[in-house]
Amino acid sequence: MSLRDQDELLIDDALKGSARAWERLVKRYELQVYNFSLRLMGNQTDALDLMQEVFIGVFRNLHRFRGESLFTTWVFRIAHNKAVDMNRRRRLFNEKDLYWQQDADDDEVDPFEQLSDTRPQQDPAFELVEERGNKEISRYLAVLSWDQRLIVELKLFQSHTFEEIAELQDIPANTAKTRFYSALKKLKGLMEQEHDM
Repeated sequence: MSLRDQDELLIDDALKGSARAWERLVKRYELQVYNFSLRLMGNQTDALDLMQEVFIGVFRNLHRFRGESLFTTWVFRIAHNKAVDMNRRRRLFNEKDLYWQQDADDDEVDPFEQLSDTRPQQDPAFELVEERGNKEISRYLAVLSWDQRLIVELKLFQSHTFEEIAELQDIPANTAKTRFYSALKKLKGLMEQEHDM
């Protein structure tokens, strides 16, 4: 059975109310979403906040998934939109102020109640190596502007074309290319500077 078919079965079961199917669906994509969030937000706290926002968005909109694209493509479109929204809120509000307002009713069932932990679980040795790698990547990405960081994420880590990035960002494809190559030039300069030290 293909990954797409497995996703469709889990989605169908989750829509019928299966907490186990929802948990399996989250576990299937949580590490990818977490790494995406960490690279964009630059720290674990904001990454976990973004990851939670993404999966809440997926949960609330699961009934709208039509299967016209891969489920992972749909999830990362939501992740992209949530990241852009979170970045806007970061700029509008002081870090000590209200970070964001949740629009859910207090009576609404928490889709994460059944999950034991919001941080992806894996082999401890692999996790240590990955954490060091993520810190290094985050350190480099932190020197980029938000727009550059987002385009590097979409191009290098999500493998989108410049046309897809342009559509996601609502910018011309040439602007996406310019931002991407400008970001690479900045990163290359930083790496060369550190190498010379």
